[in-house]
Amino acid sequence: MRRFVLLLLAALTALVTSGSLAPVASAAPAGPEFLTITSKDGTKLGAHLFRPAGPGPHPAVVLISSWSVNNLEYIAQTRKLAEAGYVALSYTTRGFWESGGTIEVAGPEDVQDASSVVDWVLANTSADPAKIGMAGVSYGAGISMLTAAKDKRVRAVAALSAWADLAAALLPNQTWSQQAIGLLALAGRLTGRPGAKLQHTLAAYERNDRVEAMKLAPERSPAHQLAGLNANKPAVLIANGWSDSLFPAGQLADYYNQLQLPKRLEFQPGDHAVPELTGIIGLPNDTWTSVHRWFDRHLRGQANGIDKEQPVQVRPTLGGSWKGYDSWAALEAAPKKLYLSGLTPVLNRTGELVSSARTGWSHKADAGIDTIANGGTAILTGGAEALGIPQFAWIPGVLRTNAGVWQTPVLTSPATVRGTPRLHLTVTPSSARATVVAYLYDVGPTGTGRLLTHQPHTLLEATPGKPTALNISLDPLVHPVPAGHRVAVVVDTVDGLYRGESKIGSSVTFSSPADNPSRLDLPLG
Repeated sequence: MRRFVLLLLAALTALVTSGSLAPVASAAPAGPEFLTITSKDGTKLGAHLFRPAGPGPHPAVVLISSWSVNNLEYIAQTRKLAEAGYVALSYTTRGFWESGGTIEVAGPEDVQDASSVVDWVLANTSADPAKIGMAGVSYGAGISMLTAAKDKRVRAVAALSAWADLAAALLPNQTWSQQAIGLLALAGRLTGRPGAKLQHTLAAYERNDRVEAMKLAPERSPAHQLAGLNANKPAVLIANGWSDSLFPAGQLADYYNQLQLPKRLEFQPGDHAVPELTGIIGLPNDTWTSVHRWFDRHLRGQANGIDKEQPVQVRPTLGGSWKGYDSWAALEAAPKKLYLSGLTPVLNRTGELVSSARTGWSHKADAGIDTIANGGTAILTGGAEALGIPQFAWIPGVLRTNAGVWQTPVLTSPATVRGTPRLHLTVTPSSARATVVAYLYDVGPTGTGRLLTHQPHTLLEATPGKPTALNISLDPLVHPVPAGHRVAVVVDTVDGLYRGESKIGSSVTFSSPADNPSRLDLPLG
């Protein structure tokens, strides 16, 4: 596996450096130079460097490799940056491939490495110390933001497919994101050397110890380093896919709202690292175009207008043109309160989402048994959405013995779901631990639903037989619903994306008490 990936990246290097994938440049940069940089603790980091033509000083950009990938990942982009006049360096994070040390999961050692690389760039190139940028995809994105919160020299950041809160990403609402964790763990073991903290965390995950597993998360979460980032005030670009199965979009919108610095947020269809994928090999790509424009404005001082555009830029969840908003609040449509009505498993009857409270009903679902409503497969399902291929479920086929289903009346005119849907639902589990998963669908005339967003929620210390009110914020989206369609919400107890707590033989009862009606707050504009 490692040999295959290394050969593939070497072939890409040959293509880029020979000019096959590289654009025609007016002044060819020098490179790539393959280097070893020594971090402050003595750890050796593999890297490559392109030097721009002409005398300096030049702005500089450090690109930090993704989890399980080495510095060749960005060789097309480092060359492009150097052609545009930047000192461009990419390095392999510690613990992976040719770099020394062990995998520290974006810990203090990784931040120290990033600052050490900046030291090396300033000491060994024509880089301007007042014009340092940092960028990366996924792992590199998180380390870039964490470093900018500690190192004032970083003046601009491009964070692609990033996380804000590591615990919220891997343990949403106390529910293990098992496919994401499994992919990261497997890739780390195949391409790197897991450190003691990572091994301890994975062992805690295996024994279902949430507290111990997430002890490392706060220090490694940009959302917990906001004070430093807002004090240093680098210009921050965040770009992600709506359907990111590793680092969901909702936490990034919350994080963006708390940034008090020059900022831009871009969401478009796709899963983890999918929106920026073609740009990594040097092909035209909207995300990487924004990255270059961002650095040109905030490092080179080029008046290209990106700072004058509306800072929140989105494409609809299943495709369409870009649209800008002045803020995330401006994107969010006013929530329409839709109350859940009673339903029965007889003939798979569907409940209604109506504008007036319906209370006094209850519906018992057998737990631990999956339905055809599900979030799909990590990376693949969201990746298909980037190609305009959504995840489907035939809503009449969702067994009401194992789920609750509610839908709006047929829409008589087009409407757009724009923002964060929120479900308020009373559940009564038969056991102390239970998981529910809420899904939102766009349902056509034949009953076929296109999955729009979803979110799990796990109860860990419930009192069996006692009603519990849940507030579940689904991940945000922008999606136009055609006239003649409905919006449906489905709630079941199992999804292959997650390791839940619902067991076969248990049950969950949905209800709507008179003093606390169950409802969906749908941002419908």
